[in-house]
Amino acid sequence: MNNPLRNPDIVWRVEKRRQSEVLKALEAGEDADDSGTVILLQSGTMHQLNLIGGLIWQQCDGQQTLATIAGELASEFSVEQDEVESDVAEFVADLKERGWLING
Repeated sequence: MNNPLRNPDIVWRVEKRRQSEVLKALEAGEDADDSGTVILLQSGTMHQLNLIGGLIWQQCDGQQTLATIAGELASEFSVEQDEVESDVAEFVADLKERGWLING
């Protein structure tokens, strides 16, 4: 799945205030890995994605490749792209298995 696409049957939204709070916490050196910033609704069930998962989700528009998504995250968090590529691929594979992402 080189260009992951969000399943159009999933209703979702970014919790912008929460996302801002998480970014501030991370900048302050606090642990905010488990804080949900994106809400997904599927078949009446609510799911939350943490900051990194939410950033990946938002880029899954069918146009971005896994490498592009990894590059954006690497740039955003000042890490090497090869450090995040396998994590992005694994996360996307998990979301595809859940039916949340489809081939774009």
